[in-house]
Amino acid sequence: MSKSLSKLAAKPQLIKIELDTPEIIEKYGEALDFYVYDRQPMDLFVQIATKLNSDYTGAVALINDLILDEKGRSICGDGMVLPPDVTSAAIQKVIEQLGK
Repeated sequence: MSKSLSKLAAKPQLIKIELDTPEIIEKYGEALDFYVYDRQPMDLFVQIATKLNSDYTGAVALINDLILDEKGRSICGDGMVLPPDVTSAAIQKVIEQLGK
């Protein structure tokens, strides 16, 4: 018996991601969290995957747009920039999430 694809379709939901490496906790005193949508459009997924191999800066820009607050708003907007160590850890977590 096959399953209808329509049963797999759903609206993206915000999920909480924690940055809880010993280095982050030591430097910032606690784990840091942010949110991402559990589903991304396939074209964005392909753009990120392609850019990771050929245009890492472009991939980072795309991934930064996926780092959200609890209300689904971009954290890195309006000239706001995360510290490099936090950005690197967040990018790694986003990539892990996209791979699921």
